[in-house]
Amino acid sequence: MFKDIIVGVTPTGIDQCAVRAAVEFAKQFEAKLYVSHVAGMDQGWGSIETLAPSGETEKLRERIVEMYGELVSAVPEAQVSVVAGIPHNELLRLARTKNADLIVMGPHTKEYEEKRSKMWGMAGSTLERVSQKARCPVMIVHRDVALKEPLFENILVATDFSEQSECAVHYGGQMARQYKAKLTVMNVLDPAEGGSVEDGRAKLEKRYGERLYGIDSFHFEACEGTPAMEILRVAQQMGADLIIMAHHSKEMDPEKAFLGSTVTQVALNSTCPTMSVNRHFDLRCGLMYDQTGAAVQVEVDA
Repeated sequence: MFKDIIVGVTPTGIDQCAVRAAVEFAKQFEAKLYVSHVAGMDQGWGSIETLAPSGETEKLRERIVEMYGELVSAVPEAQVSVVAGIPHNELLRLARTKNADLIVMGPHTKEYEEKRSKMWGMAGSTLERVSQKARCPVMIVHRDVALKEPLFENILVATDFSEQSECAVHYGGQMARQYKAKLTVMNVLDPAEGGSVEDGRAKLEKRYGERLYGIDSFHFEACEGTPAMEILRVAQQMGADLIIMAHHSKEMDPEKAFLGSTVTQVALNSTCPTMSVNRHFDLRCGLMYDQTGAAVQVEVDA
């Protein structure tokens, strides 16, 4: 499913969970793995400082290899790179060059344990920028991922019916079909728009019911409350092993719609990975489904 995976790291050793997840995904899917650090990121994902290439990059690479080498060695021919530049630009450049279909990042900073919410609310952070502009999904991992077979059994997709959320639902549907997983599509009602929970569920069914062909088990959930809290509550109740959300929702200007809101709160507090989706993606697997629900073979890019 994933063929080219990038994991962004800092030389602090606090990205272990993200690296472990990326390594396990690479092993399971026999994917290529690229471990990347951009010089200037040592203060955390919120830092956009740069360092001139003056020999420091090679020293940093040695630190990265020393820190994560044992983990990464489980993936044949995994590549570790350190470059100087603007962090989000370089990670996005690498993703384009390698035609990556997954970027894995940890939400950690040095002050993560004490100031995680504050740091993640900071506009312009590397994670926000990467999630905003990436051409592939970005998986945010801050706890160890339980690797099992099948990999995903209960997938939760949160939607606010925005154009970006359409992409999230589409991708969640593909994941559910691929893994024959249970899929829950949920919406937290906006009090300003009025309506009841029953109305919200009916809207979900009308909007997405026919699109979820080929999925053995799916249902819709509508509720009222604070979006992040409700998403986390439903995820816990259903035992979700993956949460998929749009990178930004109803904010029309993508330059103003940073990750530091509902997705941030969910990603930082969920017990499973949160996947940020900002545009339409297709899984790089050999099996897709037509509008009748029948499986069809598709070509996969090398």
